Amino acid sequence: MSLNLANYPTLAMVHTPEELRLLPKESLPKLCDELRQYLLDSVSQSSGHFASGLGTVELTVALHYVYNTPFDHLVWDVGHQAYPHKILTGRRDRINTIRQKGGLHPFPWRDESEYDVLCVGHSSTSISAGLGMAVAAEREGKGRRTVCVIGDGAITAGMAFEAMNHAGDINSDMLVILNDNEMSISENVGALNNHLAQLLSGKLYSRLREGSKKVLSGLPPIKELMRRTEEHLKGMVVPGTLFEELGFNYIGPVDGHDVQALAQTLKNMRGLKGPQLLHIMTKKGKGYAPAENDPISWHAVPKFDPATGTLPKSAGGQPTYSKIFGDWLCETAAQDSTLMAITPAMREGSGMVKFSREYPAQYFDVAIAEQHAVTFAAGLAIGGYKPVVAIYSTFLQRAYDQVIHDVAIQKLPVLFAIDRGGIVGADGQTHQGAFDLSFLRCIPNMVIMTPSDENECRQMLHTGYHYADGPVAVRYPRGNGTGAICEPLAMLPIGKGVVRREGEKVAILNFGTLLPEAQKAAEALNATLVDMRFVKPLDDALVLEMAASHEVLVTLEENAIMGGAGSGVIELLMAKRCLVPVLTLGLPDEFIPQGTQDEVRADYGLDAAGIERRINSWLA
Repeated sequence: MSLNLANYPTLAMVHTPEELRLLPKESLPKLCDELRQYLLDSVSQSSGHFASGLGTVELTVALHYVYNTPFDHLVWDVGHQAYPHKILTGRRDRINTIRQKGGLHPFPWRDESEYDVLCVGHSSTSISAGLGMAVAAEREGKGRRTVCVIGDGAITAGMAFEAMNHAGDINSDMLVILNDNEMSISENVGALNNHLAQLLSGKLYSRLREGSKKVLSGLPPIKELMRRTEEHLKGMVVPGTLFEELGFNYIGPVDGHDVQALAQTLKNMRGLKGPQLLHIMTKKGKGYAPAENDPISWHAVPKFDPATGTLPKSAGGQPTYSKIFGDWLCETAAQDSTLMAITPAMREGSGMVKFSREYPAQYFDVAIAEQHAVTFAAGLAIGGYKPVVAIYSTFLQRAYDQVIHDVAIQKLPVLFAIDRGGIVGADGQTHQGAFDLSFLRCIPNMVIMTPSDENECRQMLHTGYHYADGPVAVRYPRGNGTGAICEPLAMLPIGKGVVRREGEKVAILNFGTLLPEAQKAAEALNATLVDMRFVKPLDDALVLEMAASHEVLVTLEENAIMGGAGSGVIELLMAKRCLVPVLTLGLPDEFIPQGTQDEVRADYGLDAAGIERRINSWLA
């Protein structure tokens, strides 16, 4: 796919920000219109994140127009909103490859462009990293500026406030832009407020403000009166008291879709000293009515026809593991009012929409605050309730200390429903669920289950929910189930695996949903196949039985080999002085790049053909 640049005459002249800065200010609205259309035309043909980028078109243009990027550092929080940034920074003609194997990375990526100064996948990191860059720039002394763009969702995380608290304390020059597309303060956006914003960011106000402080510095009562008067005047027109208390000079909210006014405000603010916060109002999905009306559905999209304004319907097939989890939640809550379900801002992704509507009193979305989610669950457990934390594998990494200190040490019965375990596909390195088995396996009191299909997933969620002696993790992948028949819920025996196929010489010990691929390989090799079910506690007796009756053991998991389930098998064999060869199949010691799940599994030899080939090669 390639788009005809003749349809985007202004954008065609802008391959880099240097070329953008040569344009007259009057042509910026036209550039924004073309950039928005280009984004619509390209993503509709390639798939990818969509609504967020539509909302940041004017901001992206204004930032690169005013700031001397890449010398000045522009730090994006997460990357959903950075497609326009990629288009304007030399990657316009490759945007159709985004999120595909060998294509552009889905998020800002340092190895991809000098304009991407921070690799981002998880949210709420921009202010911390930006402050570090600002301090470094200050010591460098070359006038380099630092700008961080953070969304209203990402600023809910504790890390963002930790960074702002520090920034206000050390007073380095930096600009934080709060991209607000949700909060209902639109009445503050308009001509009057834009005018006020430009006044508040202008030299006159800045000089008066700083000058009065210097003049009155020896007169504490008058200085305090002036400070309170200033706060009162600003408080009448801007809701910035919180940011001011953290040490930021707050300006806004301003219209994030008026590119010329935005550029002027940014130009005024570029020279201000100390930490600045510019609050802009944008509309997610701006310029494309279907995305404006339903930004959640249009957040990340498959290929679609822009003319119809509808997304293609799912091809159907088997339910996703997320749906299996959501249905189990509803089924269990119907019988148990002590169930409390918690998500860190991933209601849709974790399959909790239906539950949130049917059981609102038992549903908690804590926003992007994974640490809080886990310790909040600990508090609920202490209070006698049964918390279920639905969380992606990659996001559970952010709450590791809380899992250990606030849950596991205290043996609290918290159920972790870990979605997106293993290969996730197009979102790449930051989102692959490659490490959870390794980092959970070493935690005392933790039970870890790896279902091989959707029925096993339901039974394990049920078992974990009713386990009272400590925390339980049930780890399942992104994507659809196998078509297994879902049986009535029943408790599974803790730490017991199941032999699925009897064979000779080779025994494959499978952990998780690679079981169908392992089944094909086992049949080709006439190998024994065991569904281990539990990573911890391991079924020691079954492993030792397999070791005694086979010449070779093969462990299979969609997790890092280092420290994973296979490591647990080897540790057991060594402790028992059982000297049988073990081949560990899983993910190697590297960050796994983007591609479809099938492509990545094939590349790493985790499909049926790869499993068979690697076992034969190892035996040879």
